[in-house]
Amino acid sequence: MSNQEQPTGLISWADFEKVMLCAGTVQRVEDFPEARKPAWKLWVDFGPHGVRKTSAQVKTLYRAEDLVGRQIVGVINFPPKQVGPVRSEFLLTGFPTEEGVVITTLERPVPNGTRMA
Repeated sequence: MSNQEQPTGLISWADFEKVMLCAGTVQRVEDFPEARKPAWKLWVDFGPHGVRKTSAQVKTLYRAEDLVGRQIVGVINFPPKQVGPVRSEFLLTGFPTEEGVVITTLERPVPNGTRMA
């Protein structure tokens, strides 16, 4: 089956390889009072990819002290996006639930910057 014949919604392995899903450790969390929905500002160390900042609407399930030191999964190759006064440099991944977004975390530590395969 060629790429043109694939049912809608399927992607190729080459498409998946374009997405840089990487592990990083949350270094710092600050309140984001200007956000429309309750959110945190997070600084995450992605090892060789540097420390990157984002905003995340995860305040309903996570306190700042719950996040610092945790390893998360982020997409680091989206273009930066301006979110109010915050320049978001990566996308924090998670799963929406009725209670709020559950952050994608790692079951055991890996080096910061390790890419998901």
